[in-house]
Amino acid sequence: MSIFTGSGVAICTPFDKENKFNPNVYEKLIKFHFENHTDAIISCGTTGEVSTLTTDEHVDVVKTAVESAKKYQNEFKRKMPIVGGGGGNDTAKCCEIGKKLQQVGADALMFVSPYYNKTSQKGLVTHYSKIASSVDLPIIVYNVASRTGINISPKTMEELSKIPNIVAVKEASGDISQICEVFERCGDGFDVYSGNDDHIVPVLSMGGKGVISTIANIMPNIVHRITAEFFNGKLEESRTLQIELLPLIRLLFSDVNPMPVKYALTLKGFDVGLCRLPLVEIEDSLKEALKKEFERIDKNA
Repeated sequence: MSIFTGSGVAICTPFDKENKFNPNVYEKLIKFHFENHTDAIISCGTTGEVSTLTTDEHVDVVKTAVESAKKYQNEFKRKMPIVGGGGGNDTAKCCEIGKKLQQVGADALMFVSPYYNKTSQKGLVTHYSKIASSVDLPIIVYNVASRTGINISPKTMEELSKIPNIVAVKEASGDISQICEVFERCGDGFDVYSGNDDHIVPVLSMGGKGVISTIANIMPNIVHRITAEFFNGKLEESRTLQIELLPLIRLLFSDVNPMPVKYALTLKGFDVGLCRLPLVEIEDSLKEALKKEFERIDKNA
């Protein structure tokens, strides 16, 4: 059974004026996603600035997501799976955080591949095997070589897919040929989620289960509709919505994620605060471009 099908948001972590985690705004963001039909919350991913969080903060953020989802699931009459993000270049610490996120009620976990010290493809199998054996939750592997400096090859992904509780991959390699080979090697029992917002429809067309999205932070209903229309057989509608979002996607990734997304959320009325250093505010020119793109989308809505 899939962890989720459709649109999962790699949700931002809001900070207050002292640059501390703001649980009240986080709860408001989660309610916003319930209202706009997001299918899953991925807490403490790249967009959630997980690399700047202390272990206590990391656990608190995921715990807040779990508690907020429970609060609103009765009101909206649906469950919102919470995927706790993690990963790092120390396998023992990854196992430790996995256990803690399981204890606070995460439905699943997502681990990015080791960065900086990296490892070999053999090392990746050993790394993920150790993590998987330390928890009872289903795990999504996160492949994003542009961030980590190491690509998880399709052959390695095939080996990882044989581990019982490693059930999916967030594929952000940007290489469609590689993603196709993952489908070929891993088969129907292993879920693939697009990790790039401009690849949602292409990945769905190969049999993908959905997307783990950055742009869903600010356009959750549209991202949900891209996946829902596709699964309902309305391929032209899904394709049209994907193309409609491409200019905004390009703007959001014209500077380092999540700097533009956090600014965009302020345009939506959410006081998410600034990113933690070394991430900084975006340039005024990008702020103006984002405002104009929002106006264009609103006009065409």
